[in-house]
Amino acid sequence: MINAYTVIGQPIAHSLSPMIHSLFGELTQRRITYTRTEGTDASFEGIVKQWHDRGGKGCNVTAPFKEQAVQVCSHLARSADRAGSVNTIHMRRDGELVGHSTDGAGMMHDIERNIRFPVRGRRVLILGAGGAARGVVGPLLDARPSALHIANRTVSRADAILQYFADDPAAGVPMSASSYEALSEQAPFDLVINATSLSLAGSLPTLPDGLMTPQALAYDMMYSREATVFMRWAHDQGATVSDGFGMLVEQAAEAFLVWEGVRPKTRMAWPRLLELLNAH
Repeated sequence: MINAYTVIGQPIAHSLSPMIHSLFGELTQRRITYTRTEGTDASFEGIVKQWHDRGGKGCNVTAPFKEQAVQVCSHLARSADRAGSVNTIHMRRDGELVGHSTDGAGMMHDIERNIRFPVRGRRVLILGAGGAARGVVGPLLDARPSALHIANRTVSRADAILQYFADDPAAGVPMSASSYEALSEQAPFDLVINATSLSLAGSLPTLPDGLMTPQALAYDMMYSREATVFMRWAHDQGATVSDGFGMLVEQAAEAFLVWEGVRPKTRMAWPRLLELLNAH
């Protein structure tokens, strides 16, 4: 039996997910197919239900449907409930559509295991307060940083995320929020995560010098064949830099684990995946 999966987004033609999951199938000796499906706000729910009715075992959800996917699911795993969004739907045999969010776990796996940068006891800054930021706050809190600060152009959006996580079982980590301009008043950070999409557009919030400690890691959740403007800025500040390609791979591995019950050994896939990225 061949298990069928798809990724739904708008636009979707650029997605590397079919290549990544096909390689995971080879590595784990699982027979799967994985396709891309273009959706719209009006058609998204119907696409998910049709995929399930045709025997699909699951789907990934990317922009701009991650929040809409919450309403389609009949049950949310803790990861999705915390994130307020769904990027992985498990279509179970009993008919349940279970929503998961694997972005945060994927990012933490990349930072702590691949890059080998432990978050515990570190001062963490997230740039941006959209869905991408909220999706990683829970796993970051689980790692027990010494402080977590969210900066955003509209401070009320950052405050809303902090309020949501105020009663989280992992809370207890000091959390705060500010505008980008007020970051000059903060002590330097050990880990700075760009959760905005600005770098892909070639722009960056106004950030002060001295924002990072000498051994800081600057992590861009976006990925590109070329260094993003955020990565270039952080490199000039003396930080170690990384883009979000590792997060893309690791969140896919987490989704594969949900569906197939086995987590691919991603380090074995890296050479092939980098070839795919450079050829894409």
